Amino acid sequence: MTNAPGTARPPRLLWEQHCCLPLEHNAPIGELARYRRRGGSYTSVNVGYAPHSGEFVDELLAAWRERIAADGRFRLVAGLADVESAVAADEIAVAFDLEDSGPLEGRLDRVRHFYDLGVRTLLPSYNNRNAAGGGCMDEVDEGLTAYGRELVREMNAVGMVVDGSHCGGRTGLDLSEATERPMVYSHSCMRGLWDHPRNITDDQARACAATGGVVGITGVGIFLGENDASLDALVRHIDYAVELVGPEHVGVSTDYPFDHDDFNALLAETPELFPECYTRWGPIAFMPPEELLTLEDALLARGYPDEAVTGIMGGNFYRVAEQVWQ
Repeated sequence: MTNAPGTARPPRLLWEQHCCLPLEHNAPIGELARYRRRGGSYTSVNVGYAPHSGEFVDELLAAWRERIAADGRFRLVAGLADVESAVAADEIAVAFDLEDSGPLEGRLDRVRHFYDLGVRTLLPSYNNRNAAGGGCMDEVDEGLTAYGRELVREMNAVGMVVDGSHCGGRTGLDLSEATERPMVYSHSCMRGLWDHPRNITDDQARACAATGGVVGITGVGIFLGENDASLDALVRHIDYAVELVGPEHVGVSTDYPFDHDDFNALLAETPELFPECYTRWGPIAFMPPEELLTLEDALLARGYPDEAVTGIMGGNFYRVAEQVWQ
């Protein structure tokens, strides 16, 4: 892992690859400060998914970027040098992600457009099939479409990270085959340990690792077990993934919604996006940022080597960004 000119890599950068503020202009962006830690933090914040238009995402990004830039606790990220500068200044580096290609509205030029506004990761499909490919809730996943393959090529060219979370199994494998750069599963747990349709198979994890990518184990209770968002449950999935693909291909990403009460209400209102496998345990439990910050000590206590802990906490996602971002 190389450093930006004139900087030194922090000993244990926390790289939170996906969390969720309320998708409103006046969202409480100050909540992101809960990821602050010694050694530095990077946070990717969702700015839209399947129901949202490109115009909606544009307006949200404009509002959030202005507010984040004005808050001295945060630094907007254009490149890795901004991550390092944020660490040096004790700020939290902030970038964005899209959980569906729908906001592109079929326009591949919007990949560059959103990249220039700080979106660094994009999922082709969210739970259900769309123009790009299949979702994890489809009964049959027919895989990545021709448009989806064009989308992957454009993302590779622009420098946006391809993300298979929420995609169907066949589509996820097709992403690994189609991409020429490392891909990720930003917030997905292991189906071999807990059989939930949102979790990824061993084959998906191996194919992702073969691209040089990273599986981000997520702190969502229903993906970790029977609505178990505990640190122990998170570590069990990390252990499984490390045994399967090696510590250099594992990271963490909580998928924490700062409006979790409203999100749980949304589940009941939109069964077409969130079927019974999301709701059968009642309100979903999520791992808060404060508990994620204790993961480093838990991994060290479990006997993980220092280098592996550095990678899992953030170094592995940093490596992907180094290889993909332009």
